[in-house]
Amino acid sequence: MKIAIPTRGTVVDEHFGHCEIYTIVTADEKGNLVRSENLPSPQGCGCKSDIASVLKQLGVKVMLAGNMGNGALNVLSSHGIQVYRGNSGDVHQLAESYMQGLISDSGESCHQHGQHESTDHVCQH
Repeated sequence: MKIAIPTRGTVVDEHFGHCEIYTIVTADEKGNLVRSENLPSPQGCGCKSDIASVLKQLGVKVMLAGNMGNGALNVLSSHGIQVYRGNSGDVHQLAESYMQGLISDSGESCHQHGQHESTDHVCQH
């Protein structure tokens, strides 16, 4: 199983569409994390990029994200990627928590997603 995590530094980025990289974590059939690689984030808005199809081609089935708008959620879902929003902290600890069944989706989307030009975009709930 492959898990994608929008990342800034070594932690989950607050907003999927503005991350520096995507950390792609691979887990074996026993749930052990066996590999981690970085995928550069495309420039611009994440939901209007081709990142969902790239992640799908890489075999990603799950995204553990901070926040994202409904557009991004819909694009990822339409590519067969299950999204869990509301996450934070170290990406590898988060992936381990997911494999232990400790992660659930917050159900909250970014409500200010129409401001694609803003570089200091903040989700408000």
